[in-house]
Amino acid sequence: MPALAPTLVVTLAIAVAVATIGCSSTTMETLVFGKKLAAAREAHRQAAASQAAAAPTPAALQDSTTASDSTTIAQTPEKVGGAAPAVVPETPAPPMVSVGGANVDQVVASVDGEPITQREVMEFAAATGNPIPPDEFATNPISKKAIKALIAQRLLESEIKKYQDKVDDAQVEKYIAEVRTDKHMSDAQFREQLQAQGMSYEELRKRARSDLQKAMMIQQQVREKIQISNADIQVYYDAHKADFTVQKERLKLAQILIALPPNPTPQQVADAQKKADQVHARILKGQDFNDLARTYSDDDSKSNGGELGWFEPNDVMDEILVAVTGLKPGQVSAVIRTKHGFHIIKLDDHEVVGLKPLADVKEQIRNVLTNQQTNERLQTWIESDLVKKHYVETMY
Repeated sequence: MPALAPTLVVTLAIAVAVATIGCSSTTMETLVFGKKLAAAREAHRQAAASQAAAAPTPAALQDSTTASDSTTIAQTPEKVGGAAPAVVPETPAPPMVSVGGANVDQVVASVDGEPITQREVMEFAAATGNPIPPDEFATNPISKKAIKALIAQRLLESEIKKYQDKVDDAQVEKYIAEVRTDKHMSDAQFREQLQAQGMSYEELRKRARSDLQKAMMIQQQVREKIQISNADIQVYYDAHKADFTVQKERLKLAQILIALPPNPTPQQVADAQKKADQVHARILKGQDFNDLARTYSDDDSKSNGGELGWFEPNDVMDEILVAVTGLKPGQVSAVIRTKHGFHIIKLDDHEVVGLKPLADVKEQIRNVLTNQQTNERLQTWIESDLVKKHYVETMY
C-alpha cells in the first residue's frame, strides 16, 4: 500500500459532514431499496426496537498544533500552524440533550437491523450545532438530514471492515510519526498532549489504524476514479491568484547542531568541528538529512528529523541567513560556527514575494480539486452503491 500522508486521510467525520449538507434528488425513502412491504417493515422495526441502542460515539481527540522554537538558529522564530490533526473525530462527542417527555428511544431508522433512535439523531444534530426541539422532531427538516448522516455513517462503518487487515503496524507508526512531525512536537511532548487529553498511546494507534483504513477505502472507491485535467488546474489558478501570491519572504529550514558548551576548550571545539564535518560529508554522499539529524543533532528538533519550520529572514541569526542565501530548496549549507556550536542547515523551501508559478502549485491545486470532487462523489457512492449492499429502513 502506498504511503498516505496525514493530510489526505479522509475519515468518517468528512463523510458525515457531506451527508448533512442536504439531500440530492435521492430521498431517504429511496434508501429502503424498494423493500417497502408493510409487513416486512413492521417486523424489522420490532426486531430493531428490541435491541440495545448503538454505543455512544467516542469523544474526539482535540487538535492543538504547536510549533517548536529553536533558540539555536532563530532570533524570534515564527510559529507555523496548519498541521494535520492527530486524529479527526468520527463524530462530535454528543452533548446532553433535554428531551422532556418525548419518546426519544423510538427507532427512526435501521441499517441491517441495527437501530438508530430518535435520541441518537437529536444528539448528533445538537453536536453539529443544529439542535432539534423534541416536539418538532417529526416536522423539522434537520431531522431527516441527521438521520441520513447517521445512516451514511453506519454504511461506511460496515464497509470499512473489508479493510481491517490491509493496514499493518509499520504503516500505523509511520502515520503517527508524520503527524507528530507536522505538529513540531518531540515524542515526549506528543505523548504528554495525548495524556492531557485523556488518550493513551495504544488508543491513538487504534484510531490511527482506523483512519488509515478509511483513507484506503475512500482512495480506492472514490479518489482514484477522479481525473483532474490541466485545463481544470489552469482555470482554478487563474481564479485564485491571490491565494498563490506570497506577501512576505519565508524560509523553511532544518538543521543538525553539534553543540558546544559555554566557554569551550580548544579541544572541545576541535572535536565538535570534526564531528560536524563528518556528518556533513555523509550528507553530501547522499545519506538522509533527517535520519542523520535524529542520530547526531544536539538540538531539540532532532526528534523531528531536524525540521524547524518557517522563518522570515529577519528572524534568523545573521550567520545562518548568510549561509542559506543562494541555496536552492533541498540544498544544504556548509558547516557554520555560532555561539551554540556547529550547524548544518538544509533549506527545505523558500517562498519569495510575488505570484507563485503555476508549476510550483500545480499538485497543490490538483489535491484541492480532488478533495472537492471527493466530497461530492462520496455521497453519490454511498447512495448509489453502498445502499445496494445493505438493508436500510427509515420511518421518516
